[in-house]
Amino acid sequence: MGGPAGDAEHAADRAGPAGVPATVPALVRDAAARHADVEAVVDGDARVTYAELGRLVDAAARAHLAAGVEPGDRVALWAPNGLDWVVAALGAQAAGAVLVPLSTRLKGTEAAYVLGRSRARVLVVVGDFLGTRYPAMLDGRDLPDLRAVAVLDGPEGGADAVVAAAARPGTTTWPAFLAAGATVDDADAEARARSVRPDDPADLMFTSGTTGRPKGVLCSHAQDLRVFEVWASTVGLRVGDRYLLVNPMSHSFGYKAGILACLLAGATMLPLPAFDVDAVVDLVARERATVLPGPPTLYQAMLHHPRRADADLSSLRLAVTGAAAVPTSLVERMRADLGFTTVVTAYGLTESTGMVTICRPDDDAETIATTSGRAIPGVEVRVVDDAGREVRRGEPGEIVCRGHNVMQGYFEDPEATAEAIDADGWLHTGDIGTMDERGYVRITDRKKDMFIVGGFNAYPAEIEDLLLSHPDIAQVAVVGVPDERLGEVGVAYVVPAPGTDPSPDDIMAWARATMANYKVPRRVVVVDALPLNASGKVLKYELRQRATAGATT
Repeated sequence: MGGPAGDAEHAADRAGPAGVPATVPALVRDAAARHADVEAVVDGDARVTYAELGRLVDAAARAHLAAGVEPGDRVALWAPNGLDWVVAALGAQAAGAVLVPLSTRLKGTEAAYVLGRSRARVLVVVGDFLGTRYPAMLDGRDLPDLRAVAVLDGPEGGADAVVAAAARPGTTTWPAFLAAGATVDDADAEARARSVRPDDPADLMFTSGTTGRPKGVLCSHAQDLRVFEVWASTVGLRVGDRYLLVNPMSHSFGYKAGILACLLAGATMLPLPAFDVDAVVDLVARERATVLPGPPTLYQAMLHHPRRADADLSSLRLAVTGAAAVPTSLVERMRADLGFTTVVTAYGLTESTGMVTICRPDDDAETIATTSGRAIPGVEVRVVDDAGREVRRGEPGEIVCRGHNVMQGYFEDPEATAEAIDADGWLHTGDIGTMDERGYVRITDRKKDMFIVGGFNAYPAEIEDLLLSHPDIAQVAVVGVPDERLGEVGVAYVVPAPGTDPSPDDIMAWARATMANYKVPRRVVVVDALPLNASGKVLKYELRQRATAGATT
């Protein structure tokens, strides 16, 4: 993307700490210049250097301009991990757009809500992935703001066939979308990229909550890069590292701690489109991966893999985990049996730009396993009671944080923003925890009633809202219960609509077709009534006790 940033004319592009670029377009220019010959992305047969990545991003930016994208427009990306994801995302941001990532786990109803709520102008979407034609899930959906749809080949190809069958006007293949960018002058594209400012929104990531509907979290370019420069330097990511990207790029862990961190450090991205432990083991050995972040279930699967002893995993050096409880024995085995010299845990949420606290590489195994580390530089963290008063060290309370990591706000939702961020600038995370004398935080409960399925946040209110659209369900309550493999899973208690007799199997089959698989309850219990307190509120603690005991009524 042109020459390296850093001259006086564009000094604002490098407003980050120690001269770190403060916008994503500036970061791409910087990485293309500083790490020109370093491999940026290895995706199957494609091997792309940072210099080549810069040129690909330029072409994608021109394509977005040709599609009519204006500064601040939202561009959505619904696809699995891969080189195309990286190029499409960075190209949209270089065109001044706000990136809206969508998980490939979403179904049509969920994706249409995000696209409609964000008023996305362009959608870049995989054509066929794991047997699903993604564009077809939007057929018949009312999305008046969506002007262009660019269809990527899936791992099996097939974009041409998907476009030929597309019902939505303005649908084309990704190569045709890129070709249209040839009409845009290089100078115009460069000017647009240079016009992006540090405080402009970089991404709009939708996260669920207790209201039952996903809310869009806005974070700026400067926030993203400042927070993940800290992440990269703290964990020790460096030039030449080979980073296996298992975490979905649609999530902060894959996008910010993955793509952006690699650009900041000059590391090589090794994207994997879907989690498969066989593919992970093979890719580590073939590409000599050094960095492998992921949820605890990833490492447990590797430790129990039948070919682990025969595979050459000696290149592994750095693991960053979190999102669920991490046994001390797992940390020790990751070091002893998988060969990691550095294992770190961290804690964050979408509203905190993905980061609040992090362990340090020299922390002992017990600290790494039982805490989520201490505050990142420039961020304050407290544990408070319901009145907002800081509690004594070791006592439980709500985790709150204040600093450069706190989101700009929820998209076009000032009321929800004011509920999350108080008048003094403290972000109320909704997570319950304790803080020790060293400032290390331990998450013990979730005020927001969330549970975590294999590293994915699942919100009962959202799942309940989706289940209530089933014609045979009158009332429903969802709780999370412990699960040996996934950490936690959902159990749904359903009251049938009058005159209906739904079966648990039918409801679960419907749920699998309607919502992301991690949201699908692993058990459905049909009941005559839900337990309520005097004010009519569902007694979820009672349901949780029933579910944990395995009760079927």
